Amino acid sequence: MADTSDFRNGMTFIWKDDLWEIADFLHVKPGKGGAFVRTTLKNVKDGHEVEETFRAGAEVDEVRVERREHQYLYEDDYGLHFMDNENYEQFSMPPDQVEGREFLKEGGCVDILFRSDTEEPLRTEMPLKVELEVVETTPGVKGDTAQGGDKPATLQSGATVDVPLFINEGDVIRVNTKTGEYETRVSEAEGPTV
Repeated sequence: MADTSDFRNGMTFIWKDDLWEIADFLHVKPGKGGAFVRTTLKNVKDGHEVEETFRAGAEVDEVRVERREHQYLYEDDYGLHFMDNENYEQFSMPPDQVEGREFLKEGGCVDILFRSDTEEPLRTEMPLKVELEVVETTPGVKGDTAQGGDKPATLQSGATVDVPLFINEGDVIRVNTKTGEYETRVSEAEGPTV
């Protein structure tokens, strides 16, 4: 058991029959009345946040969560299938527990959070930036960058993002998985050989 004096960002505990992670907290000691802790809690399974206040000294049941790197294999009717990079064990997760799945490509790596006492997979965490190939977009026109502007592009993972006009099919771009926005072109598509 832990109490409010043990609170720290990232701490995970059971509260109201669910797993919560402390995203932010503040110890408050008012002039009158008892001290309390104001927290922002993030649900470990679905990611939604709530504001909650605990009286000073309140006890919570802390849970250890482990982060392990896994490789994404494929998706079917049973969910998304992953393989542990250390022991090569495979398992599947339901799509609603896979954060940023629109940017997940076969063979790509993600971190998966596990509850260490039960080995239950809780959710995935995508890298902040991923590199994906553009598989469909309108052709870029040479010199069409002066006006600026964007056009939609479909990536190899199936996601659609807005890209600058000079991006072509076959280009590899870097995308921010939190915002879903284009960041930069990593490599250009190879042109036809003469």
